[in-house]
Amino acid sequence: MTATVKAERRSPLQALAHKSRPMTMFFKGFVKNPVMVGSIIPSSDKLIDKMLGPVDWAATKLFVEYGPGVGTFSRAILDKLPADGTYVAIDTNPDFIDYLRAEFRDPRFHAVKGSAADVRRIIADLGHDHADYILSGLPFSTLPPGVGPAIASETRAALRPGGAFLVYQFSPKVRDFIAPHFERIDHGFEVWNVPPAQLYWAWAD
Repeated sequence: MTATVKAERRSPLQALAHKSRPMTMFFKGFVKNPVMVGSIIPSSDKLIDKMLGPVDWAATKLFVEYGPGVGTFSRAILDKLPADGTYVAIDTNPDFIDYLRAEFRDPRFHAVKGSAADVRRIIADLGHDHADYILSGLPFSTLPPGVGPAIASETRAALRPGGAFLVYQFSPKVRDFIAPHFERIDHGFEVWNVPPAQLYWAWAD
């Protein structure tokens, strides 16, 4: 069951401005810090569906996302997350965090300003021991030295046995960061995205 919030009535011009705001925010975020955003265009619906396809939603109590941006994945996650589940979105950009908190008024949703490398502390502060799934679109290959390996290591430690690290990237180099910490990694590819994306599901067996 999904918590719903009644939408306010908007004029056609207000509705158009509301729909265009995420793209404007995303573009500004990319221009401000392209190293962290990684792409100038949000992910496609096809990529979202394929990336989330292997998730066992019925068994999901805590879903974490790194670099949610303007919430491209957020609605799909909230639509599938159980009523007693928790969704934590971690981003270093305060503008994105403010936008997410205003846009997704759902008691299951927590937008946290911070680093993915601190994921264990962040989820512990919210009363959780482990995450079931962690999603990331962070551009690992362009992160500052040492940050990518630290995130991969902390992610593995934060996942429960049987959980998974879901990663979508435009470069296959990300596998070099996650392979030392995950023995089983499934791979996919989504051409209906700009640019086409590499998809990885790293399992915490």
